[in-house]
Amino acid sequence: MSMSPVEGVALAEIGAGGGADVPKEKGFVGRSPGQLAWIRLRRDRTAMVSGVLLIFFVLVALSAPLVELLYGIGPRDQFQGKLDGFGMPLGYAGGVSGDHFFGLEPGLGRDIFVRLVYGLRTSLLIAFAAAVITAVLGIVLGALAGFLGGWLDAVINWVTDLTLAMPFLIIALALTPTLTLRFYGEREAVSPAFGVAVLIAVFAMFGWTSTARLVRGQVIALREREFVEAARASGAGLGHMIFRQLLPNIWAPILVSFSLAVPQFITSEAALSFIGVGLTEETPSFGRMIYESLDYLQTDPAFVFFPGITIFALVFAFNLFGDALRDALDPKSSR
Repeated sequence: MSMSPVEGVALAEIGAGGGADVPKEKGFVGRSPGQLAWIRLRRDRTAMVSGVLLIFFVLVALSAPLVELLYGIGPRDQFQGKLDGFGMPLGYAGGVSGDHFFGLEPGLGRDIFVRLVYGLRTSLLIAFAAAVITAVLGIVLGALAGFLGGWLDAVINWVTDLTLAMPFLIIALALTPTLTLRFYGEREAVSPAFGVAVLIAVFAMFGWTSTARLVRGQVIALREREFVEAARASGAGLGHMIFRQLLPNIWAPILVSFSLAVPQFITSEAALSFIGVGLTEETPSFGRMIYESLDYLQTDPAFVFFPGITIFALVFAFNLFGDALRDALDPKSSR
């Protein structure tokens, strides 16, 4: 009696394991939105390159004291003996050598490389601290306004509009010297930490509005959804509704907003330092170094090149990574 191929395969499987150990059909493995975003991000070469560059910058900033120790030169050390009679660095390209990787500053003779390392730490500290504070303020105020509505929503919107109407640069120019004179006399040396804290406070005062409006709009779109109504019907409190029900569903746009706010604060800090607002002269800063290099554009172009290319690379990497992160977190993105 002949046997069909299907029956032969079935009998072979039964004979091999009695049918109990037959492997089940392999199904699809579900992935969370975070896992899908990470997969898209890993496939994006721009995101990977910019991410590696950002990690490098952060590690250099965090290890600034170690770099100083290994380099053997501090940000305030001066090398007047390596300057000529006009205060210009001896040698080529502003005194670039094995002892001074990026050369020396004209006039004071300070090492540019180690000052750039500490300037990187200053910029990232101010930018990340301001971004975290503005994100927290924007999330809390936006979530309360969007979920509760009513008079609270009207007040927060009014404060947001008022803040957006204020000219940032004029307020920063007026507020920073006022706070400095309030805590320090005219002849007292201003602490570098105080200047950093003032800049963070100024950025936080004006930077929370965009996050608040973003979160408010997202919360309004979600507060009438079925899972929110179910949590409300079960007697969940305000904190549970906001932090356990609503915010976990809008973390993607908040994360993108945070990643794009950091480079904005970096450039704002450099701009304010360029015009002499906030940081003292002793505090290494990209903006102050670029300002001091303006008088030497023709005689020592390396003095402006190194801080200029560093801040350009830093901000450019942040913007590229922020755009890639936005594409990765977008479910409709084809990348």
